[in-house]
Amino acid sequence: MTSVPALPSNLHGRTVVIFGGTSGIGLAAAIQAKAAGARVTVIGSDATRAERAARDNGLDAWRAADVTDSDAIHAALADIPNVDHLVLLAGTYVVGKVMDAGIDHLHRAFDERMWASVHAIRALGERMAKDGSITFISGMLSERPNAHGTAVLAAASAAMEALARGLALELAPIRVNTLSPGPIDTPIFSKALGDGRDAFVAALEQTLPLHRLGTATEAGAATLFLMSNGFMNGATLNIDGGARLV
Repeated sequence: MTSVPALPSNLHGRTVVIFGGTSGIGLAAAIQAKAAGARVTVIGSDATRAERAARDNGLDAWRAADVTDSDAIHAALADIPNVDHLVLLAGTYVVGKVMDAGIDHLHRAFDERMWASVHAIRALGERMAKDGSITFISGMLSERPNAHGTAVLAAASAAMEALARGLALELAPIRVNTLSPGPIDTPIFSKALGDGRDAFVAALEQTLPLHRLGTATEAGAATLFLMSNGFMNGATLNIDGGARLV
């Protein structure tokens, strides 16, 4: 019988930069990338939280930056000599109905995701490894928007998937993919639901095929897969426990 060699991890000794890496899926991915031998820098909006996340989890470095500020993004990346894997998971839960919400507020859905990604990629330029990868984040709303003020956020999520497909061609051979999480138990999930979280989760668990939320660790592992599998390109990886099916 012919033996099949194990797929080697290409993260050992590689430089990984994770925007939104100080909590939730980003922090889980950072911890796992470090365990795989990568040099990991996390970037968050709050300096104190970023420093604590890096220190408490043995990560290599941290930066603080407002991802809606292109100058802040450039400054955060300025002293990093090269990047093998860039992960862009930052973004708040921007909710508001098109006829009612402030335009500046709705703009954040795109500013925090699409334009932040464009600014980060431009800031790195030739310092981005040609055999490396870029990972965006979208979400279930890109396929299943609802009537509760998420239309613009859904559009921004779908835009990230389209951007990844276009950049997979434009930036080749750099690989560009998108992580699309479903209901994952993270701080942003709890913040979005507020006081109604527990009741909402209890009802949701009854309809989900796995009868539970996903974990940040599971979504972080999916992020590592997109970084480490050299044949994943221009793809959207759904990690939602089958929630799209119900």
